Amino acid sequence: MAEIDFALPLSTLLRESTREAHEVVEKSPGAVAMLSGRLHRDEYIRYLMMLWHIYTAFEDALDRHATHPSLEPTYNPTLLARAPALAADIAFLLQVPETSWQSHPAHTTLLDNMPKALKAYVDRIHELSAAPDPSPLLAHSYVRYLGDLSGGQFIRRTLGKTYGLDDETGRGLSFYAFKELHSTKSANQGEMKRIKEWFREGMNKAGERGPDVKAAVVSEANNAFDLNTDLFNSINVDSIDTEIVEKPKPSEPVVIEFPPPEEKTYSTTQVISVIAAVCLAHFILVVGGFTGDKGYQKWLQIEQWFATLTASE
Repeated sequence: MAEIDFALPLSTLLRESTREAHEVVEKSPGAVAMLSGRLHRDEYIRYLMMLWHIYTAFEDALDRHATHPSLEPTYNPTLLARAPALAADIAFLLQVPETSWQSHPAHTTLLDNMPKALKAYVDRIHELSAAPDPSPLLAHSYVRYLGDLSGGQFIRRTLGKTYGLDDETGRGLSFYAFKELHSTKSANQGEMKRIKEWFREGMNKAGERGPDVKAAVVSEANNAFDLNTDLFNSINVDSIDTEIVEKPKPSEPVVIEFPPPEEKTYSTTQVISVIAAVCLAHFILVVGGFTGDKGYQKWLQIEQWFATLTASE
C-alpha cells in the first residue's frame, strides 16, 4: 500500500486505500456467479443466512457502542440496520414464517457445518466490540453499508430477474431496500445518494479525532474486504443454475461505489478553434496553389529556401 496522507478526509482515504481489495472481491467466483444471475436459489439463501449472522453480530456491536465518538456520527439503526430485512427475505424465500426459519434444515445444516469464513468474520466483529477502542468497527460499516447502498442496488435488480421476485412489492429483496434519510418513505436513487453523502460526512467527522483513528479504520477496512472475499469464496459455485437464460452483466461494484474514471472533454470554444484552424489551412493550401504536383514542387522550393536561410544565420 502506498504511503497514506492522513491530512485527507477519512472517506477519501478509505476509497483510495481499498481499491485493490475491492477489485479482488469483485473477481471472486461467488460474486461473479451472483452478479451473473447464475447462482442456484438454495445457495443464495445460504449466503443470506451467513450475512444474517454477520449483521446480527455487527449491529449488536454498533448498538453496544452507539455513543462512541468514532461510531456515533454514522449510527442510525432505523435507517441502516439490515439483520431484520435479511430475516424477512430468508423466511420469504424458504416460504416459512419469519419466526421459524432458524429451525429450517437449511439453517441447521449451515450451523452444523459452519464455513470457516463465516466463523472468522463473526469472531472478528466480537473481537473489535470487546476491544478498548472499537473505532475499527467503522470500517465494517463502510464496507457493508455503503456496499448495500451502492452495488447492492444492481444486485437487487439482478436477483429479482433471476429468482422471479417482484421488485414492486420487494418481497425477498428487502435487504437491498432503504427508507429515506428523514422519513419512512422508500428511498429512490437520489435519496440513496444523499444517504451515502450523510454517511461519508459522519466518517469524516470520526476521522477528525486524529491520524490514529484514520490509520486503524483504513487498516481494518482492508481486513473487512478480505473477510468478505473469503465469504464469497465459501459459496458453492458448483451450484450454478445452468437453466437460467438471462445473464445480466454487472455494471456497478459489488461492495463500494467508486467514482467513474474521468473522461477527456473539450469546450465548445476549443472545438470551434480547431475547426477554424483546419479551414484556414485548407484555404491557404488551395489559394496558394499548394495542391497537386505543381503545389508539391512549390513546397520543395520553399523548403530549400528555408534551409538556405537558416544555414546563413
